[in-house]
Amino acid sequence: MADDNGRQVWTGATDIGDHDRRPRTDVTDIGGDDGVRCMLMRGGTSKGAYFLAGDLPGDPRERDDLLLRILGSPDPRQIDGIGGAHPLTSKVAVVSPSADPRADLDYLFLQVAVDEPAVSGRQNCGNLLAGVGPFAVERGLVRPRGDDTEVRIRLVNTGGLATARFPTPGGRVDYRGGTAISGVPATAAAVVLGFEDTAGSGTGRLLPTGREVDVIDGIEVTCVDNGMPVVVAAAEDLGITGYEPYETLAADAGLRERVQSLRVQAGKLMGLGDVTGEAVPKTTLVAPPRDGGALCTRTFIPVRPHTAIGVLGAVSVVTAALLPHGVARRFARLPEGARVDVEHPTGHLEVEVELDLSTSPPTAVRAANVRTARKLFDGTVFPRPRGRDGARR
Repeated sequence: MADDNGRQVWTGATDIGDHDRRPRTDVTDIGGDDGVRCMLMRGGTSKGAYFLAGDLPGDPRERDDLLLRILGSPDPRQIDGIGGAHPLTSKVAVVSPSADPRADLDYLFLQVAVDEPAVSGRQNCGNLLAGVGPFAVERGLVRPRGDDTEVRIRLVNTGGLATARFPTPGGRVDYRGGTAISGVPATAAAVVLGFEDTAGSGTGRLLPTGREVDVIDGIEVTCVDNGMPVVVAAAEDLGITGYEPYETLAADAGLRERVQSLRVQAGKLMGLGDVTGEAVPKTTLVAPPRDGGALCTRTFIPVRPHTAIGVLGAVSVVTAALLPHGVARRFARLPEGARVDVEHPTGHLEVEVELDLSTSPPTAVRAANVRTARKLFDGTVFPRPRGRDGARR
């Protein structure tokens, strides 16, 4: 229930399990005149719609159709839905109690395409992950555990595990705080994320091709998967400096074509098959740092430039920089410790990555990051009716 300030307070559910784990199968009455329960949250530098699994259809095709109509896709403006007309703001988190004894929660991430009728679950999203724990407390899936609550989360997309620690003074989530992250104009409470089993998240191997360097279109690349499949290349090899602002990159049609060619060919080498219409692998172009960080980056999702860099994408890029023969290594100025500062178009992102380079191939030991999250609205969302003309069918 809500307190006098409108914030959600835990009201007696057990740690987990008092909520039905089963997605709804009565799909005919989901998303009709009564709408669907939804919470819109900022997670890190992304924004997405958070749902309980039980509030969505159990059939993936029905679920995806519903989400397209909720977000307003396909439409470049997503004018008839709650999507933000950009991949960073056209995202969905589906949360439920976990049957895995290692975890409290299951988190399924879904990337909803903006101008195509497509929904992809082939990747994780570390930014929306920051909101999963707070959302679970708000919905009563998890009991607050003192001034700070830590939950273990199974990343359904890849099977990995993560921990999230966030403030819950007085038995409620407190989003207020002094932590600033680049790409978000205001401060908020810190959400500390730790990652396990990230290596080979989408491909099964830290180095999906078995090599630190491959050559595609005459360009040396490093294909790496430590939480996110990423193709890393030198910015200068694609004819840019690597310091261009977002707007310049977004206007460069020739660059988009070259990025698409790289990632499509890399996808086959990485065992991902034909990725032409998929969101992964991501592509990150690197250059020497120029603002006190360890490496400067420009990332594309899949061919639209990222205004920053994703959390797990940054983990993979730093992993590439730690490889002795990787493309990024010659540009990186690596610190002594595990925390690495990654420069991106709107600032910096710090991640901690530890690799055991004594093994062949190298072994991912751990990764961590600090994000913030904030609840934007909690209520009911009304999807567009079925059919492009809005008519009932």
